[in-house]
Amino acid sequence: MLKKQDAIVLKSIDYGETNKIVTLFTKEDGKLAVLAKGAKKPNSRFAAVTQPFVYGSYLYFQGNGLPSLSQGEAVDSFKELQFDIVKSAYAAYITELVDKLTEERKPTFFLFDWLLLALRQINTGQDAEIIARIMDMKMLPLAGAKPELDCCACCRSETRDPVAFSVAYAGFLCRNCIHKDERAFPITLPFAKLFRVLYYVDLTKVGTISVKAETKRRLEWMIRTYYDEYVGVQLKARRFISQLDKIGGLSSDVDK
Repeated sequence: MLKKQDAIVLKSIDYGETNKIVTLFTKEDGKLAVLAKGAKKPNSRFAAVTQPFVYGSYLYFQGNGLPSLSQGEAVDSFKELQFDIVKSAYAAYITELVDKLTEERKPTFFLFDWLLLALRQINTGQDAEIIARIMDMKMLPLAGAKPELDCCACCRSETRDPVAFSVAYAGFLCRNCIHKDERAFPITLPFAKLFRVLYYVDLTKVGTISVKAETKRRLEWMIRTYYDEYVGVQLKARRFISQLDKIGGLSSDVDK
């Protein structure tokens, strides 16, 4: 049976001397792997459409085994992601996160839209690190690890002025409960508002978010600690980004 779908390439691995197994993220069927025969050959008709991050239309044959790619046409290759090492690193982080936290053939319609929007935003020059943090936050409910950001995670009282973020309690803490977690991250009210924004923001509105370099580092550390505790995924792209940062591959942020 032939099936045609719009999809985003999450990853592509070599299979044999000339073939590739390509993991696509589709809107209708979620994540699925297809065999692209001859895709490793330079003159292959599949060479361009099986590159990471490509958004395209794919026709594949679904039999009893691994689906076989029959045709592919790129809708957007996101050229900036292919040639800018920093943008590519964060795009790889996001696609790897989606790959790690989704199961084969379990569609999540809004996630396809989020992923496509995230890649488009990075490609057009929006802050790649902030896009990555937004995707970190939005993926947490899918991982079964939604943080409590609308009330105190300990006493459940509504608070507009949280004073800490607790990994142990999985959310914000109020003044009356901060003593219950010695390892909680102290936060200011503006930081708490930013944390909420990253969770709830529409990805089409991220151009209005401007974050200082020091705040980005704190966000990354807090979110990574939370992921390590509740999700446990290890991302190769995260290690690569850390290496880039150490050797100065990531440009310094200027406070706006």
